[in-house]
This record gives sequence, C-alpha cells and structure tokens, in this order.
Amino acid sequence: MGTGFVTREERTLVHTRRLTWIFGSSRSGSTWLLEMLGELSGVVAIDDPHLGHHLGVWRPIPLAWGACEDPPELATLLDLKAEEDGFFFAERYRDAWWEPLRELIAARFEAQARDSGLDPGEARFVIKEPGSQVAPLLVDLFPDSKLIFLLRDGRDVIDSWLDAYSRGSWALPGGAFPVDPEGRPALIRWLAAVWAYRSRAVRSAFERQRPEDRLLIRYEDLRRQPEHCLARACALLGLDPAPVAAIAERHRFERIPDGARGSRCRARQAATGGWRENLTAEEQAVMHEALGSSLSEFGYDEVTAPALSATA
Repeated sequence: MGTGFVTREERTLVHTRRLTWIFGSSRSGSTWLLEMLGELSGVVAIDDPHLGHHLGVWRPIPLAWGACEDPPELATLLDLKAEEDGFFFAERYRDAWWEPLRELIAARFEAQARDSGLDPGEARFVIKEPGSQVAPLLVDLFPDSKLIFLLRDGRDVIDSWLDAYSRGSWALPGGAFPVDPEGRPALIRWLAAVWAYRSRAVRSAFERQRPEDRLLIRYEDLRRQPEHCLARACALLGLDPAPVAAIAERHRFERIPDGARGSRCRARQAATGGWRENLTAEEQAVMHEALGSSLSEFGYDEVTAPALSATA
C-alpha cells in the first residue's frame, strides 16, 4: 500500500459537496453506521480523525473538572480563547489560518482516497468525527458538506462508556482506564456534560445546514430499522439504495461472533435502556441530575425512548 502522498501541484482537492460528516456522541453506533456506509460503492470511510480533539480541546480538563467543588460549565479552548490575539486560532487572524486549515483537512482526506485506489474527485467521503464538539467549525470550513446527526439517549451513552472504563475493556489501550467504584459518580457527571455539550454543538451545526444536506438518525431507529435509515443516508449521499438490505443483514448485531460482543467489547449490547439495570439507584440519580433538562431537550424522557423518526 502506498503513502497516498502527492505534491501540492498534483493535487485536486476533494469536492466539498462529496464530504459527509457523522457527528454525535461516541458510543452511539457511529462505527456501525460508518462500516455499513463504507460498503457502498465509491465511498471512502474515514474513521475517527479526531479533529475535534485537536481543535476543540476541553476546558477545564476532565481531572480538574471532576475535582471542582461545583463543576463549571464545560467549554473548549475555541470557546474561551478566540478573542485572545496570542491564541493560534484567534478570530483576529482568521484570514491567515482559515483557508490553510481547510486545505490541510481536505488534502488529508484526499490522500486516504488515493491510498484506497479511488479518485478523490469522484469519491464520496463519509467521516466519523468523535470530537463532535467542533461540528460548527467544521461545517463552516466546509459549508457545502453534508451532515448526519447520529443521536442516542445520553443515559445509554453513559452506560456504555462506564462499561468501557472497566478492567479488561476494549477501550483500555486507547486511553481509557479502569475506574474505581468511588470514582464512577464523577465520571458519570463528566460524561453527562460531554453528551449535552456535543449534542448541542451538533444541533447548532445541523440547523445551519440546508435541509437537503442534513439528516437526523436516532440510534434507536437505526437499531430497529437499519435498512430504512441506510436508505435515507443513501438519499443524502446521492447513492443507489439497492444494496442496503444486504448490507444491513450482514451487519446485524446478532451476526457478530460470540466473544466479539457483550460487556467490555466494542460491540456491547445494542440495546436501549440498559442503564436501568447497569447503574445503581444512586448512580442513576447522579446521572439524571447531571443531564438535567438536556434529555427532554433532545426528545428523550424519563421512561422511554422516542418513537421512530420519519424525517429530520
């Protein structure tokens, strides 16, 4: 396999109308959705570029946030430093860094297309960005791109991450760590704050996109009717939906081999409402207090997930 590198003079940057972002919270089925869309002809599936973790660094950092007597509102350096002239991405110097940043990101995606044997000018790029707190910045950089807002009940997201932060988990080599039982409430509060912040950031980006360039998919819908959701995604991407039935069947959760799904696995349980059994009553109380009104804000209540969504 080659490096995908070409000189600046040889490059033709990807057409931004062919970029589609998958934004939302991690542990929301985004890997599953990306893998299914990646089987469509001509699609370059880009998994976890972590742009948001470079451009949208959390402030305060998780440890400091968890140690505060009264945890402050979550923010990023972009939120806090934009008006400070010394900050690299200072608003005052936007004309200096905006186009180079845009070109850097597009060129990186193009290199991956070439490495995959696809013409960057013809390929469609689907980018799963876990650091979705910078969704507004990315859609401003690429205003002609498309956006899939993958939304999952924050309580199930927190439950899934708590499982990932346990001994023997798939996530441990990637930066997670086993959490002491006494530390779980602080982690729950942090995860709740991140889910709410990211969901609001993605909603902000979603609302500024043209209706024909955006799609809301709830995880609960994707789990119940993956073929229907994939067909809607194909319409967004401008692709033939004919293969989606076979793709959805190949990627059914039940087809994942034993040992590759379940507790502490990347593919965990693909269920909704598991937090009721997996979190103690005290942890559930902490979680609901931390989530506050954000659950109802995004269509979730204290009892059940919302009904199947027809359209965005």
